[in-house]
Amino acid sequence: MASAATRLPGADSGTGPGADPGAGSGARAGGGVSAAERGKQLALRIRAELEARRRREAELTALFETVHDLAGLRDLDDVLQAIVQRARRLLSTEVAYMTLNDPERGDTYMRVTEGSVSARFQQLRLGMGEGLGGLVAQTARPYATQNYPRDARFQHTDAIDSGVGEEGLIAILGVPLLLGGREVIGVLYAADRRERVFEPEQIALLRSFAAHAAVALDNTRLLSETTQALAGLRAVNETIRRASDVHDRLTELVLRGGGVDDVTRALAEVLGGRVEFGERAEFAEHGERADTAWTSAIERSRRDGHAVREDGTWVAAVTAGGELLGALLLHGHAELAPVDQRTLERAAMVTSLLQLARRSAGEAEQRVRGELLDDLLDAAHRDPHLLRDRAARVNADLDLPHTVLAVRLDPSGQGTQPPDEVDRQRLWSAATHLAATRHGLAATRDGGPVLLLPLRRPGSGRTVDGGDGAVSGTARQVAAELGRAVGGPVTVGASAPVPSPAARPGSVAAAYPEARRCLEALSLLGRSGEGAAAEDLGFLGLLLTDARDVAGFVRRTLGPALDYDERRGTELVATLDAYFASGASPVRAKEMLHVHVNTVAQRLERVGRLLGDDWQEPHRALEIQLALRLHRLTGALGG
Repeated sequence: MASAATRLPGADSGTGPGADPGAGSGARAGGGVSAAERGKQLALRIRAELEARRRREAELTALFETVHDLAGLRDLDDVLQAIVQRARRLLSTEVAYMTLNDPERGDTYMRVTEGSVSARFQQLRLGMGEGLGGLVAQTARPYATQNYPRDARFQHTDAIDSGVGEEGLIAILGVPLLLGGREVIGVLYAADRRERVFEPEQIALLRSFAAHAAVALDNTRLLSETTQALAGLRAVNETIRRASDVHDRLTELVLRGGGVDDVTRALAEVLGGRVEFGERAEFAEHGERADTAWTSAIERSRRDGHAVREDGTWVAAVTAGGELLGALLLHGHAELAPVDQRTLERAAMVTSLLQLARRSAGEAEQRVRGELLDDLLDAAHRDPHLLRDRAARVNADLDLPHTVLAVRLDPSGQGTQPPDEVDRQRLWSAATHLAATRHGLAATRDGGPVLLLPLRRPGSGRTVDGGDGAVSGTARQVAAELGRAVGGPVTVGASAPVPSPAARPGSVAAAYPEARRCLEALSLLGRSGEGAAAEDLGFLGLLLTDARDVAGFVRRTLGPALDYDERRGTELVATLDAYFASGASPVRAKEMLHVHVNTVAQRLERVGRLLGDDWQEPHRALEIQLALRLHRLTGALGG
C-alpha cells in the first residue's frame, strides 16, 4: 500500500508523535548538569573573591588605623601595643608580641605582648641566632614554623624553651623590624597554641605591621633627638643670654670704676654659691691647706689659664703679665658647666684689670703721699697752706698731732737670712696700705719705710688708743699689723708727738732722728719685733730724745709711790732712797731712817705692790735709782 511506505515528517529524527521521548530529554539533561557545575564553581570563586576582598579591606583598614596612630604618635607604648593587638586579630592568632634589639648586651628582649599569660615568657631575652626570634634578628629574614618545639631548624636553649613551653606556644611566625631596609631593630611575632601553617599572605601582612612598628620606633627616636636638640638649643640660648648678661655687668663695673667686691657679688648672683677674692698674702688665713691644696690649685690655674676644681671649690687665678695677683674662689659647686667655668675665668680677667687699675691709682696716690712726706722731712720752710692743700688731696689732716715712725723688717730668728728684696717690697706695700687707711703718709728713708701717722682720728678729739700713751700705742699697733702682713718680726721706733706738722713743717724733720734712735735702741735691747717710743725705754729715753723730759721720766718711774706718799703722808720714796743708799740692806736702812726694821720691810712690801714685783730686778733697780737721784736733784733745785 502506498500509504504504508510513506514516512511522517520527523519520523527519522524521532520527533514525531511516535518518537521516543527519552532520546532528546537525555541530551538536554546532560547539557543542564554541566551548566550547574559551572555555576557552582563560579559562585565559589565569587565567594572566595569577596572573602579575600573583605580580608584585604580589613587589613587595609588596620594598616590605615596604624598609620593614623603613627601620625599622632601620642605615646610609643600605645602605638606598639595597638600594632600587636591588630596583628593578633587579623592573623587570628592567640598571641602576638614584639622584641627589640639591645646593642649594648648583644641580644633581643621582650618589649610588648598581647595574649600572653606567662611572666617568664614576658621577661624572655634571646641571644642573636637563638630560637626563632634570635635567628630572625640575626638574619633579617622572616621565619615560620607550625610546630616550634619539634622544629630542628632553630637553636633551642633551656631559657627559650622554658618560656615558650610555659606560654604553650606551638606555631610561631616572626618577621624583622627593619630601618631603611637594612638595620634590624627587633622582631614582630604572631603565634598559636596549636599547629598551624602560616600562608604567604599572612606573612606579608605581618611584615607590613613590622614596617609600621619600625617607623614608629624610628620616629620616636627622631622626635627624642629633636626634643633633646631643642632643649640643647634652649640651653645654649639661655647660656648665651647669661654670658651676655655677665659680660654686660662686668663691663659696666669696669666702666663705672667698680671694685673687686662688686665683681664677687655679681658673680655670686649669676652662678650661685659663695664667691671671694683672696690676694696672695691672704691665703695663709685659710688654714693648713694654704701651703698645699690652695697653692697647688692656684698654680695649676695660673699655668693652664683656666679655672680648676679643688674639692667643692673652683679656683681661678688672677694674673697680670705673669704676675700672680690673687685668685677668685667659687664655693659650693662640685660641678660647673663649661659656660659657667668660662664666666668665672672672664671674671678673673676683669678682676686683674681692676687690681691693676687700683694698683696704678694707689701708686699715684702713694707718690703724692711720699713726695709730701719727703718735703716735710727735707724742707723746713714749706708754705703751711700749700702743705694743707696737698694733704687734703690724700685725705690727710696735718693740723692733727702726729708721730714719726721708723720701720724695719728683722730676721725671724738666729741663723736666718736677712730680708731680701721681695720681703722689703712686701713690707713697703703693707706700710703704704696702712698709711692710706690711717690717713697718714709714707716714704722711704735709710733703707726702710718711715710713716707719719695721726694720733687722733680725723674728725675726732680722741687719741688713737684712747689713753695718754698715744705714741706708744701707735708704735705697738703698727709693729703688730705690719708683722702680720709680712709674716715676720717688724720693729718700729716712734718719735715724741708732733703737734701740728703743717704749722711747724720743720718738726717732722726734727722728730725723725728720734724715731731712728728709738728703733736702734730696740734692736740693741733685743726687743726686735716690738714697737715703742722713747718713753717706753726708761732712762734710755732721756738719752734718745732731744726734749730731755726729766720730770716725765721720774713720773713714769716713781709715780705710784709719789702719789701714795702725797695722799697718805708716808715716806715710801725716802725709804726706797735709804734702801738703795745702804746697799739694799733693810737693817742699815732702818738706822738711816731711825725706824724699826719691820717698818722698813712693810714699806718695801708696799713699794713692790705699787711699782711691780720686778722693782728689784737689775734694769728696774737702775732706773729707780736714777729716778730717785733726779727727784732729789729737781727738788733741791726747786723743780
